[in-house]
Amino acid sequence: MESISLEFMLMLGYAALLGVVALLLEFAARHAHRRSLSISTTGFTYHAEKDMWRCPEFQHLFPVFVDQAKGSVIYRAPASACNACRCKSHCTDSNNGREIERKTTGDLQFGMQRFHRAMSVTLLVLASLILVVELFRDDAIYPRLVLAAVLVVFCMAALRLSRPLLSRSERA
Repeated sequence: MESISLEFMLMLGYAALLGVVALLLEFAARHAHRRSLSISTTGFTYHAEKDMWRCPEFQHLFPVFVDQAKGSVIYRAPASACNACRCKSHCTDSNNGREIERKTTGDLQFGMQRFHRAMSVTLLVLASLILVVELFRDDAIYPRLVLAAVLVVFCMAALRLSRPLLSRSERA
């Protein structure tokens, strides 16, 4: 039986660690993004069938502006309803009515999530480069098969994560 070198184990372990960090970074970015979206609409309910929001005081916010380039829709409650509302000071400081912006395009349009996605892809590419270097350095067949299998998984993950980044940057 072939012995597995310490160098192989260290390289594989380091590449796997980079892959795990990329996965955790992606998970943390998605979680933070979902939380930030929910904070701005806490207490409000979106009704897709009517394309409107309802506030906790049962007022409706209707679409007033659509920006196709940014992929967003601005919803606003009537100023008269907001200005007469007992909860106005906790909800908005605008005299024009409460506004909510709803993004209609994918999650990656947001700068921080886009940054985190790019970091995840960078870590996966770095891990893949480490695996490629070790793949050419090791002569034994078993370590090469393991490296190749992990390399395929990392490359597929990097391609899947980078596809939205590339499609967005081509439009910009």
